[in-house]
Amino acid sequence: MRDSIVDRSFELSIDDQKTLLRLARTTIESGAQSGTATPVNVNDYPASLAVLASSFVTLHKNDQLRGCIGSLSPTQALVSDVAEHAYAAAFRDPRFPAVTEDEVPALHIEISVLTPQQPIDCSSEEDLLNQLNANQDGLTIEDGHYHATFLPSVWAQLPDKREFLAQLKRKAGLSSDHWSHHFKAYRYHTLSFAED
Repeated sequence: MRDSIVDRSFELSIDDQKTLLRLARTTIESGAQSGTATPVNVNDYPASLAVLASSFVTLHKNDQLRGCIGSLSPTQALVSDVAEHAYAAAFRDPRFPAVTEDEVPALHIEISVLTPQQPIDCSSEEDLLNQLNANQDGLTIEDGHYHATFLPSVWAQLPDKREFLAQLKRKAGLSSDHWSHHFKAYRYHTLSFAED
């Protein structure tokens, strides 16, 4: 059985990070040329990248978001997860048209590797806000079939805790002042790295 990324969280070497960034870029380049995702052979990569982990891949073009796809639960090897989400961020993010071959050189790629989510025991919005660590916590909220997440990097655009939570509720399809007894919140951290 593969190790969980949690056992080695925040220990990816610079070489491992560069390998994952190269993989994400070549996956997108190949996808733009062929229209299909290139399969990843986990055995071609070091054991440190074969750990079971979840990731998000975020694409920017001219400092504007161009795609972001990921998963919150680890279901596959980190290299496979990054390749799958790089392809999806470029070609399957429903908010954007598919990336074209001409756009690929202008893309800036960021990868975030997630620790497992931990539930936040909170009885009210104020209680949740008091427990949130700005600039550190990624946050997932759920209420019935409504759910959404913000990576810790979103704090750069929304540094105020109350506004961070309000925008996350809107992303989930809830009103900014929504609260119920069924409301659930989870925190996680990320190891994030990007192309130069």
